[in-house]
Amino acid sequence: MCAPWTAARPDGPGSLDRVSDSPREFHKPVRRPAELFDRRFATEDPAEVSRVAHSTAQALLSRVRADPDGAVVDRLVAFTDSHGIDDIAELWSRSPARSLPGAMWRLYLVQLMIHDDPRTAALLYDRGRVELASSDDVVAGAPNPAGPDELVQLVDTILRGLFEGDFAVALDRAAAFCRVQASGATHLADDYEPTEPERSSALTTRALRLSDYAADLAACAGLWRREALT
Repeated sequence: MCAPWTAARPDGPGSLDRVSDSPREFHKPVRRPAELFDRRFATEDPAEVSRVAHSTAQALLSRVRADPDGAVVDRLVAFTDSHGIDDIAELWSRSPARSLPGAMWRLYLVQLMIHDDPRTAALLYDRGRVELASSDDVVAGAPNPAGPDELVQLVDTILRGLFEGDFAVALDRAAAFCRVQASGATHLADDYEPTEPERSSALTTRALRLSDYAADLAACAGLWRREALT
């Protein structure tokens, strides 16, 4: 397994929502559905898996934030584009949602979702920012209008903030981003329900997942500010 900070610069896009919904084939490691990850760990000691997940997340974050070399941060932001999600999953996918590795795992999944299908992400974001009566759009920091390229840049900027900015602010921005996306997915699901129920169901599933991520990331931001996120 490659350590994230040793990853090479990517040449192409990545994926997330597909991580939970359907497998894809790449010349690099295959990105398996999220439900397969638990089975990969089934024979391992849960306490040891948890220890490794927490220790690696803490060591990685401490090392990079102490000396935020631009090239290293670039490799971390782009890690899943080159290596898929498998290596990250081996480290963090089974961690509690409201923990340091759990937060980092969810942020990488959100990044993959946007990289994999930026057009759909832009559609959801545009619909969500219209429908959602909150400041989440401002907190997330997307331009208006936000096309596919702008959303890819935004999610990469948010992930970069974990390593060289205010960690809690990065988590808050990610949570806000997820809430806008969830709102858009919910409203589009309603639109498709009469004519395309299967597509509506897929959008509803995405909305629920993003809503859960938003709540977990916001909680992690609060824990970080209290020096209680481990």
